[in-house]
Amino acid sequence: MKNKSGNILISVLIFASVALTVIIGLTNWGAAILRSIRTISQREQAFQIAEAGVDYYQWHLAQNATDYRDGTATSGPYVHNFYNKDGDLLGNYSLMITPPLPGSSVVKIVSTGTLASSTISRRVQKTLAKPSLAKFAVTSNDNLRFGSGTEVFGPIHVNGGVRFDGIAHNLVTSSRLTYTDTDFDTVLPNPKWGVYTTSGVADPNPNTPVNSRPDVFIAGRQFPVPSVDFVGLTLGLTELQALAQPSAGGKEWTSSNKKGYLMIFKVTGGITSYDMYTVKNVLAPPGSCANNPTADSQKSGPTIYQWGTWSINTPIASNTTFLGNYPIPADGVIFVSDYVWVEGTINNARVTVVSAIIGNNDPAKNTNITINNDLKYTNYDGKDSIGLIAQGYINVGLISANNIRIDAALIAIKGRVGRYYYSSACTNLENSVIVNYSVRNTLTLYGMIASYLRYGFAYTGNTGYTNRNIIYDGNLLYGPPPSFPKSSDQYQVISWQVLD
Repeated sequence: MKNKSGNILISVLIFASVALTVIIGLTNWGAAILRSIRTISQREQAFQIAEAGVDYYQWHLAQNATDYRDGTATSGPYVHNFYNKDGDLLGNYSLMITPPLPGSSVVKIVSTGTLASSTISRRVQKTLAKPSLAKFAVTSNDNLRFGSGTEVFGPIHVNGGVRFDGIAHNLVTSSRLTYTDTDFDTVLPNPKWGVYTTSGVADPNPNTPVNSRPDVFIAGRQFPVPSVDFVGLTLGLTELQALAQPSAGGKEWTSSNKKGYLMIFKVTGGITSYDMYTVKNVLAPPGSCANNPTADSQKSGPTIYQWGTWSINTPIASNTTFLGNYPIPADGVIFVSDYVWVEGTINNARVTVVSAIIGNNDPAKNTNITINNDLKYTNYDGKDSIGLIAQGYINVGLISANNIRIDAALIAIKGRVGRYYYSSACTNLENSVIVNYSVRNTLTLYGMIASYLRYGFAYTGNTGYTNRNIIYDGNLLYGPPPSFPKSSDQYQVISWQVLD
């Protein structure tokens, strides 16, 4: 009996030890789970506090768009306590603000949320920017028509109406509910929807609901929507002139007292600069090359006083005077109070060229920018950017390259972007050979167009560029040329991420 009692005791001790081990393990496991849950809960609280910090500063910028120091004179960090609805202190968030680079609108906000009850913290980063006018591949204050065969990959907005018979891969919008399409008044009934198509089966008249037409408008169409403020672009010229002052890091060119300036961008040893010339003589329109105010040219908005060849007389060397070579200014803004011809190549450079006369109220004296030869980037990943802003027109002249590439964002504030109508009799004698410049081969634009009047590089009657490739540069939306006009004064979120 004694041996059996001893065996039972040993068994009890073994089972008790096993049970105790299991209980201790379960207890420790439960405690670990509780600690983990508590840590997860605290990390989530810290994350919510950090997120509240970036949300607060986004709100702050909506009220004070240029305050990157949280209303203080210090460089940060800026610490704010965070309370719950009952007024209990839960922790704080610490903000570090990276202001925009010159000519940019991109703001980075890093918020670190820390709990009052522990050392646990989380970091969140939100990047904001004001969308530039270059959010559109094409925008205009006038009515526009995109013919069959046209393919546009960026957004399109028109303050007037749009007839679109090609393929739009992005949204097409108009500020008009309906409009009268004067181009086709004798062919198609009017009025038309603000955005309409005649591709395949024509859209119904406005007394019938509009169809979605995904075969033409792949991303859809919307109308009416708010207008683009072209008047505000005129007011912004004064600000751009101020940015071109040496004290602001820019460069201003006053009147040439000649015909204007020739600006040629060049890359030497990887560094971009530009040669500047005064233009002494421009080509007068040949006698057989007269402007016809009833021709298709007038559908693109040109006025008689603006018409001309917009070409420097040949040979170029004899009709220009070299002024010197100049670096791209620190803030990237070059302001020219005269006409300017622009061409050349840039590399790892961002520049905005403005042609305007501040205070001018005479439309006939609005200055223009002309591009007759290639204007190109070296890099197409956003490192290179050119903005051309003309008070009047942005022209491709009579003596322009047969195949021309323009890498730039173009704005014609009071005029149009395009080439004038030149008749088939429009010829010029070059090297003892008669050259007809009325018909050119291919124009490729990589960038965007903002044109107050209807833009155009070709017309019916077989004149202009036969092939026209308009390619939207998506890098322009939040990485536009320096101090490029904005399409909105409100910051928008372009990225959000958890840092830890």
